[in-house]
Amino acid sequence: MNTIMNAAITIKMAMNIKPEHLLRLQSWLSPAFPIGAFSYSHGLEYAVEAGLVHDRGSLIDWLEADLRHGSGRCDGIFLATALAARDAAFLEIAELAAASFASRELALEALSQGEAFLLTVSRAWPNDALKTRRSLLSQSGITPTLAVAVAMACTAHGIDPASALHLYLQAWSANLINAAVRLVPLGQTDGQLAQAALEGTVIAAAQEATTATLEQLGSAAIMVDWASMQHENQYTRLFRS
Repeated sequence: MNTIMNAAITIKMAMNIKPEHLLRLQSWLSPAFPIGAFSYSHGLEYAVEAGLVHDRGSLIDWLEADLRHGSGRCDGIFLATALAARDAAFLEIAELAAASFASRELALEALSQGEAFLLTVSRAWPNDALKTRRSLLSQSGITPTLAVAVAMACTAHGIDPASALHLYLQAWSANLINAAVRLVPLGQTDGQLAQAALEGTVIAAAQEATTATLEQLGSAAIMVDWASMQHENQYTRLFRS
């Protein structure tokens, strides 16, 4: 049943998205997109040092918990609600997203990437609707998180929300897997095996986010938040979060 459901979602996404939109999503959510994603580990660097993440299995468990119960889940909800929101509601979502972090480093991670994302997208893919939304945020003194920035770009360019949501969460997990490949360390094949193992979690998180409201925001991934706080004082580190 799950295989049939996943295939149906994939077919629906393929039917809804235009080729140019698919190309843009692939560019925007690529690890090579210049937002500095390689500099952040989302607290994973401390989790590795503390022995909480030490192999492929523990990495999968860590990321699955974050996607289903932590900041990954919240990111999905912020993205989904921002994709559907008009100006007043959008400002409320953007302001809440910018204030939702459990640690200083998680805020730095999301806000700096959000600003870098909008700057690059606006220069490479100029769009009047996106320019208007950016002005609205600026006038309100709100800095967009990465999830909110991606929602802004996708809405302005008319990109299918379901496709954007699934691919955003997949890219979110892929970036942290890439960090773990360097930190644990893991082999490249183990990294891909972890990515494959998380496919069902990504789809489930995206489906939940599609129907969730802002009132359902919340995190129960306490160890992820704790690891991020500990990372702020970690003596030797490679990553900014």
